[in-house]
Amino acid sequence: MILHHTLGNGDFTVFHKMSESICQTTAFLNDISTACDEIDRCLKVAYTNQRPVYIAIPSNMVDMKVTSTRLEKPIDLSVVPNDEASQKEVIDRVLTMISKAKSPVILVDACASRHNCKDEVQQLVEITQFPVFVTPMGKGTIDEGGIGGEDITDPGIFTKLDTKLSSGSNVASRYGGVYIGSLSKPEVKNTVENADLVLSCGALLSDFNTGSFSYSLGTKNIVEFHSDHTKVRRAIYPGTKMKEAMQALNSKVSSVIRKNYTVQEVPKLKLANTPAPSGTPLTQIWFWTRVSSWFKESDVIITETGTAAHGILETRFPNNVVGISQILWGSIGFSVGAALGASMAAKEMSSNKRVILFVGDGSLQLTIQEISTMIKNKVNPYIFVLNNGGYTIEKLIHGIDAQYNNIQPWNHLQILPLFGATNYQAERITTVGETNELFDDPSFATNDKIRLIEVMFNPLDAPIALVKQAHFAAEVNKGK
Repeated sequence: MILHHTLGNGDFTVFHKMSESICQTTAFLNDISTACDEIDRCLKVAYTNQRPVYIAIPSNMVDMKVTSTRLEKPIDLSVVPNDEASQKEVIDRVLTMISKAKSPVILVDACASRHNCKDEVQQLVEITQFPVFVTPMGKGTIDEGGIGGEDITDPGIFTKLDTKLSSGSNVASRYGGVYIGSLSKPEVKNTVENADLVLSCGALLSDFNTGSFSYSLGTKNIVEFHSDHTKVRRAIYPGTKMKEAMQALNSKVSSVIRKNYTVQEVPKLKLANTPAPSGTPLTQIWFWTRVSSWFKESDVIITETGTAAHGILETRFPNNVVGISQILWGSIGFSVGAALGASMAAKEMSSNKRVILFVGDGSLQLTIQEISTMIKNKVNPYIFVLNNGGYTIEKLIHGIDAQYNNIQPWNHLQILPLFGATNYQAERITTVGETNELFDDPSFATNDKIRLIEVMFNPLDAPIALVKQAHFAAEVNKGK
């Protein structure tokens, strides 16, 4: 029997089989007596592993009746506890290393947030007062203590913030910036690579997340906490999962901090731009520093692969911000759908929770239709379209003048009305003055309508981290 939505060969399991390689688990529901168990199993695996699952439901199964009594009992979402002996050995070894450390650092990566360990990481920083750094995909996992929507027109705001961060004992006062191997700012690179102990939380050691594998840690005293194992120097402890292990560490670590441990200074981050005439054209380096001061606590900030993902590294988030990026797979266009999903979730949590999307003009052309769904569902994200006339990251890697790295220009200011929006704001900013006027407007800070802001840049203007990363990628592509 040949049906639509198939390959026409009578094999109805092909998509199920195709999904097996990219999912934690899959199920094909062809037996009503086990269907509910299989659904519950997949849901538990998805939740406890934080990875996708696939459930295939043949159309003839959809309307079959099952008992509703199982809905009265919640699915058991508990995880298998860590082996006590293994965890004790890990914690004892780590405590010994901490007791001897003079210049330790904490390095936080993507899997700490993906596997719900943000609280444990923050507590570790608070107790130890060790300098803490994030990777590109780890940004948003810990408090950074940015301005948080305060009055930027106050001439003393940056001095006050600098004093607060340098003298406090909270997590934000310990934040030192983003570590990307050799792409890091010199002061960040120096601090991390000269540490005598590195506590790594949720590492995701992919090429773009590590500055093309350019980590140069100067110590072998490295502890890696992962979602399914812990590594202490060269010893691997399978099943000693990050969340429980860090909770155990936090309960004991205060007793072993060196009596003579001196709290280390952290690199100072740039908080303000040098004043520029209002007619000055926008640049990447100026824009990202400026937008940093407009962010507010509890924002959800989503950055597209490419320019946005690298530009956001120049910002300092306020506390309690959720950062969403996707440097591992690097699928351009993902961020628009992600912003839709985040906006739906944020709307359920609080009507005041802002979702802010930064997406390139090229990436937007892949998934622009999701903006229509945003309007349909009456969510109000901020959509910043970074218009640099094509695929700048690809131009820098291979083909500055290549025609295939250019795109058909769109009239971005007509996108919202095209999709039927009635309560919206669409603006284009091209200069320092226009940008300041927009961000200084109190009404712009309130997410009471969907907004699309087109930000105009020179086609080859790019964040410095992207320029360096593109050079590395180009060399790799050449086989060097």
